[in-house]
Amino acid sequence: MLLHHYRFEPDTSLYDLDAFREELSGSRSPIAPFKTALRELQARLDERFRAGADIRDLVRGRAWYLDQLLAIAWARHAWPDDGIALVAVGGYGRGELHPHSDVDLLLLLEDDDDTAYREPLTAFITFLWDIGLEIGHSVRSLNDCEREALADVTVITNLLESRLIAGPETLREKMRERLSAEHVWPADRFFEAKWQEQITRHYRYNNSEYHLEPNLKSSPGGLRDIQMIGWVAKRHFGTEQYADIVANGFMNDAELRILSQGQAFLWQVRYALHMLTDRAEDRLLFDHQRTIAELFGFRDTPERLAVEQFMKRYYRHVTALAGLNDMLLQHFDEVILRGKQALETVQLNERFETTGGYIQVRSRSLFREQPAAMLELFLLMARHPEIEGVRADTIRLIRDHRHQIDDHYRDDPLHQRLFMEILRAPGNVPRQLRRMNRYGILGKYLPEFGRAVGLMQHDLFHIYTVDAHTLRLLKFLHGFRKPDAKDEFPVAAALIHQLPKLDLLWIAGLFHDIGKGRGGDHSEIGARDVEQFCQRHHISTHDTRLVSWLVEHHLLMSMTAQKRDISDPDVIRDFALVVRNEARLDYLYVLTVADINATNPTLWNGWRASLLRQLYAETKRALRRGLKNPPDRDAWVRETRSEARSLLRSIGIGSAQIEPLWESLGEDYFLQYAPSEIVWQTQGILAHNASPLPLVLISAPTADMAEGGTKVFIHTRSVDDLFAATAAAMEQLGLSIHDARIVTSHNNWTLNTFIVLDSQGQPIRDPEHIEEMRSHLVEELDDPDDYPEIVTRHTPRQLKHFKVPTEVLIEQDPANDRTLLELTAPDRPGLLARVGRIFMEQDIALSTAKIATLGERVEDVFFITTKAGEPLTDPMRQQQLRERLIEVLGV
Repeated sequence: MLLHHYRFEPDTSLYDLDAFREELSGSRSPIAPFKTALRELQARLDERFRAGADIRDLVRGRAWYLDQLLAIAWARHAWPDDGIALVAVGGYGRGELHPHSDVDLLLLLEDDDDTAYREPLTAFITFLWDIGLEIGHSVRSLNDCEREALADVTVITNLLESRLIAGPETLREKMRERLSAEHVWPADRFFEAKWQEQITRHYRYNNSEYHLEPNLKSSPGGLRDIQMIGWVAKRHFGTEQYADIVANGFMNDAELRILSQGQAFLWQVRYALHMLTDRAEDRLLFDHQRTIAELFGFRDTPERLAVEQFMKRYYRHVTALAGLNDMLLQHFDEVILRGKQALETVQLNERFETTGGYIQVRSRSLFREQPAAMLELFLLMARHPEIEGVRADTIRLIRDHRHQIDDHYRDDPLHQRLFMEILRAPGNVPRQLRRMNRYGILGKYLPEFGRAVGLMQHDLFHIYTVDAHTLRLLKFLHGFRKPDAKDEFPVAAALIHQLPKLDLLWIAGLFHDIGKGRGGDHSEIGARDVEQFCQRHHISTHDTRLVSWLVEHHLLMSMTAQKRDISDPDVIRDFALVVRNEARLDYLYVLTVADINATNPTLWNGWRASLLRQLYAETKRALRRGLKNPPDRDAWVRETRSEARSLLRSIGIGSAQIEPLWESLGEDYFLQYAPSEIVWQTQGILAHNASPLPLVLISAPTADMAEGGTKVFIHTRSVDDLFAATAAAMEQLGLSIHDARIVTSHNNWTLNTFIVLDSQGQPIRDPEHIEEMRSHLVEELDDPDDYPEIVTRHTPRQLKHFKVPTEVLIEQDPANDRTLLELTAPDRPGLLARVGRIFMEQDIALSTAKIATLGERVEDVFFITTKAGEPLTDPMRQQQLRERLIEVLGV
């Protein structure tokens, strides 16, 4: 199908067909000349591609030249009569052929009896394979075509796009007549079937254009969405060109330009993929994104990597194409499927009405005469949840008039009031914001948000663009309000109903990442932006301060929970000093849970949930006690010991057994563990006392607990390399360590507790699996001379394409007489075991570890001392440790 203002004219200078024919006539075998012709043709096309030639000339030029070569090959075979034709179908039938696209051919017979054609058909197909063509072919009679097309919508779709290459044109015309909408697949049934196909295809990609490694053909906004428009239009109007859809009034020039430019860009990327991989590749994998970005002329800048700039252009194109696809298919739906139905019309006010449940303007001049109506439309949908969507004609009018939203528009008090009314509406506000983004209104009204549209970060942690992540965050926030949210998000679901002003939460969510890609700290940039927004929209000073604080500190809670030792009272007090009051804490907790879930589906698990819940509860307790009354560490130890002693006595364990053990543990032990954990560990140690084997206790969260991880407690003689050996043994079991508390008693016994999850980020609850874990750990740790080797599993493909610099930050934790080591490094199997071995080499003792895997990198925090239990303050030793970690982990 030809696009806007473009008509293909074959460039006959690309390859000399006359010279080819002459060479062919003098060759003993035709295979070599055909192979050479195909190879030279592709080389010249690739050369022109690298030189910046129009991609449409290249894609259509390859199809045209292949037509000529196939026609020559066809003529060299002896066909008994004119009852057969060679027809291009599918993508090749559209005249589109990328370097490694399948050459889809139909060998069309007039009659069912193919006896006379079998021998020349076999010879012809074999010849095409011999010369290296990647063909997809079928041999069908006219009756076969009609029968198979009737039974399968994919067959009729493939045959709709056909061109004659050789043989009688009358035969192809007969096929077209038999397959016309009057005989098979009328336009309404065809549209319904193809739309269902698209819904299924989009579902496989989570109905999102935003994927780290998108599929150029099948992802939403990809080439299939463009083709979908063409197929439906061809079936309904009988059109051959997209421009004919404009002539029929179903698309305007601006939309045709979006389609044309989007297709040209995707063709460029697809051509590059085929050329670079030397195969038919439609997945834009990390392996190729950087190379293509460089090929297209993108260069790294201080703010953005070249690959991020390239992918931003990709996302902007596919987002525009996906929106156009939605609008046009809805338009087709209203005309093809519902055109003959009597739809109920309900007037909402003098400007808007609904028809068949979809809102539309009552006057086509409304947005021109009353631009405020562009915001009013979304306010009406927020107030009327029964409205299913926007009529296609009205979507088009929104797109045609959104240019009116400028600084003057944004400064108008009426428009500011309407936008705030949308945010304060009682219904599903995030849904309206998503619609506003889909139709290009949100980025116009909030230019800061508009700059973030299509903005991606090239890593495995942030798997969505900034705008997609932001809208997902808002969707999660709304989801917390639903009744079933209390099962998975009990604290957030309870808190969100207690927040006094939800609009402040929507605003904080909209702005929390809005400063990304602009240089500097995005939290600080976003805080300034949201403060200006609040002032412009006449939000009170008190509320402005709250929203600005939330944006500036939106990472504080997750970072504290995941990187700090939240069993330390000083950590809780420091966090509480920043939060200051319970209102901020409540808002921040809900925002943090939504942010983690919206960043990457693999991040949220029971252990992270339990960390946040613990930090929230301890901070609330500290705030209620008063920031001027910090907890006394000695009192904390006394209370913990007293409660644990009482629990142990209730199960028959007296002080005579308890006290000798507890005296060897030291006070820090009672700061790190809750009374219930101390009871569990004490009971196990006393029962195990006579055994020479390591004690391994495993406790799983009960089936009704949504939060937490599986706890593994190890009590054995303290020996060198124990942490490294434990990490290696757990890797062998396929477990990931998320938290480690390493305690050594005064008499040199370990009390090490690990929180582990399985490969899916879930706690292990199965009793048989738990017993397998316990047996394996006992067996591997019972002999220090026989510790397990570090796991050297194959590093996943995606991790290989990210160059994460290994960084080591060492600073002191004077309140606890220890040193904090923060490690950022590329993720890989066996990493923790390697870290443990390095600690052993450097005579380092580990007391606590916080493990966080964020996509392709780890951000782990270790609290360490010397073997003598002193902080690591010697600059020389710090430098040796830093260099050794970088040496081992940076390769």
